[in-house]
Amino acid sequence: MLAFEPEFYKRSKADQSFRAHTRHWEFIEVANIFLELGYAVDVIHWQNKGFMPSKKYDFFFDTRFTMERIAPLLGPDCVKVYYGQTAHIHFHNAAEHRRLLELKDRRGAVLMTYRAEMPNRALEHADCATVLGNGFTLETYRYANKPLYPIRNSVAQTYPWPEQKDFDACRHNFLWFASDGMVHKGLDLMLEAFAAMPEYQLTICGPVEKEREFVEAYHQELYQTPNIHLVGWTDVSSPKFVEVANRCAALVYPSCSEGQAGAVITCMHAGLIPIMSYESGVDSQDFGTILKTCSIEEIQTEVGRIAALPGAELERRSRRAWEFAQANHTQERFTTDYRAFIVALVEGRLETELDHQAAIAKPPGSLAPKATAASKP
Repeated sequence: MLAFEPEFYKRSKADQSFRAHTRHWEFIEVANIFLELGYAVDVIHWQNKGFMPSKKYDFFFDTRFTMERIAPLLGPDCVKVYYGQTAHIHFHNAAEHRRLLELKDRRGAVLMTYRAEMPNRALEHADCATVLGNGFTLETYRYANKPLYPIRNSVAQTYPWPEQKDFDACRHNFLWFASDGMVHKGLDLMLEAFAAMPEYQLTICGPVEKEREFVEAYHQELYQTPNIHLVGWTDVSSPKFVEVANRCAALVYPSCSEGQAGAVITCMHAGLIPIMSYESGVDSQDFGTILKTCSIEEIQTEVGRIAALPGAELERRSRRAWEFAQANHTQERFTTDYRAFIVALVEGRLETELDHQAAIAKPPGSLAPKATAASKP
């Protein structure tokens, strides 16, 4: 049984919602893996407050609030898995509140929380957890002393290498690309940083105008600053997004808390160099920059440093980011990672974290479903 979002199992894969957030496809893929292994799969909503299990379940997955209520009803033979999509919610909420407090102190503006969530105790009632993220994300969950299995996040869209991109021409152009939660994702810091750097261009792709309080607080930067360009929400499958990405050298993403930021991964697929917070949950290797403090001054310093690199070095970093995303963050890779985990569950093996990492290091597609391990529906 999966406590995810049942409505997405009824939609066509061509539905635009599957490009809005990677979790929609990933939820369906987890069910598909179990179906391929011969299991029947029931799905309830993760906010369901009334469902009572009336039959035996071999496995139960939950991403938020049903685990604490339902786990005791399923018995000890049911393996219970927390599906972690974010950093731990206490970390997530505290990080956003710190950003809002810092904004109040800098600008004298009090904004409400936008991405804060009600905490849950799903991990405490689970046998183990899968976590979309890297070492940062995992550390926020280690307090519970439960087995944790990292899963590489997928993307809704991939892109060919931009052969015609002129890296010398785009070196002064930067992108901020994100979904809801402008302060959480660091747009306030970006606006203040770039308003003081007229020699650099900032393009903003995200649903900014949905957050009226934020727009009021930053109206001048958003609409009256010549080097800041508000595009708004942008479909990642659209020519517009590719056009914007090809004009920019790098993404700057000073988010305060993520699981593994899909926005960063999408932009790496589009050939952008990532300048990102440690809390974005994405590894930077030798191509990106990790912001240590996400201060306005640090953002300005790193933007200037990247812009000053030779065109050949910008292209090398861009190519490495693209190659890393192609190798590690695709739907095929997500399926390989998650199938490795589920096969271990089916075979009665709860591996160590290191064993799991070795298993998912195999090429995508190398872990075929094992029908003999399946139970009857």
